[in-house]
Amino acid sequence: MIKKLLFSIFFSLGFITSFALLPVKRQDSLLSKLKDSILSNHYPKIHSLLIAREKNLLMEAYFNGYTRDSLHDSRSSFKSVTSLLVGIAIDKGFIKNVDQKIYEFFPEYPWLKEDPLKKLLTIRNLLEMKSGLDCEEFDETKDCEDEMSQTDNWVKYGLGIKMIHKPGEIWSYTSVDPMILSGVLRRATHMTVMKFAEKYLFKPLNITHYKWSTDSSGNGMTAGSFYIRPVDMIKLGQLVKDDGVWNGKMVISKRWIQQSTDCKIEIPDFSYMQTSRTKFAYPQQAYYGFYWYREMIKTDLFKEDVLFASGNGGQYIFIIKRLNLTVVFTQGNYKTFKAKQAFEILAKYIIPYFISKA
Repeated sequence: MIKKLLFSIFFSLGFITSFALLPVKRQDSLLSKLKDSILSNHYPKIHSLLIAREKNLLMEAYFNGYTRDSLHDSRSSFKSVTSLLVGIAIDKGFIKNVDQKIYEFFPEYPWLKEDPLKKLLTIRNLLEMKSGLDCEEFDETKDCEDEMSQTDNWVKYGLGIKMIHKPGEIWSYTSVDPMILSGVLRRATHMTVMKFAEKYLFKPLNITHYKWSTDSSGNGMTAGSFYIRPVDMIKLGQLVKDDGVWNGKMVISKRWIQQSTDCKIEIPDFSYMQTSRTKFAYPQQAYYGFYWYREMIKTDLFKEDVLFASGNGGQYIFIIKRLNLTVVFTQGNYKTFKAKQAFEILAKYIIPYFISKA
């Protein structure tokens, strides 16, 4: 049953300025209709919806018993945060560049350098989901994550998977790739990924309330299962939208933001909009970068380029730079196309509303 709906507006992402009901001048406004559609369960199992424009949080809404302080499993949308952490490590000089070989970070595993394919594996290959490892989660043909989670060292497990392709050739989505990067970050920085993220990313953004999943060897999960408040997820989106700057301070270089979000890898035969089964927009090709996605949202009235992080069940951080918008959804629509209903909501309500205000 739909629970109490909370709204707030003019909430600075750094500091609270005031709280108020979202001002709706006309009862038939698009955002008012959207609110009613969610409350009537037309869009089921939405847990939160947040919309920020420029520096202001214009909508902060929670449903189905969730509140501002509820920690939500970000699922694979956290992979995009892992991309940010790798960028910071390169900015700080802990990692040389994305073309550094993976075996360099794990001298205790000499077989990495001896294997004719694994010795070629680079950070770039892992970031692009082109590792060549025998795993594939996107079409669920070989999900290695469940087996990995049963081991006591997720990084070692990932490194030990056999390779079936030369690195850099085939796009094959797997949570093993970002998990290996957890180990790379740990070796390169001489601190756990938890400590590194806290010092260089979370603390600068005043993100303090979250929960990591870790293995018994102390490796932090960097592929998902990271619990965070949606109000902090939108801060991360704002950071990317603003080219790595937060409250006037450079947290991540603009160069990394541009490189990591320059999504040019075609995801074979896939469109998020098409998967949503909506009639309000035309399916477009989805593209991949360094754990970030792009897809054009196209209707009869407009087309907008959308950058986003995506997690199972409907966990999204959307960035629409032309409109200076950041939008966060958290949902409970696991293993159903309904998780993609966020794309219809963008096309039918959110983007048209803000285009009309531009």
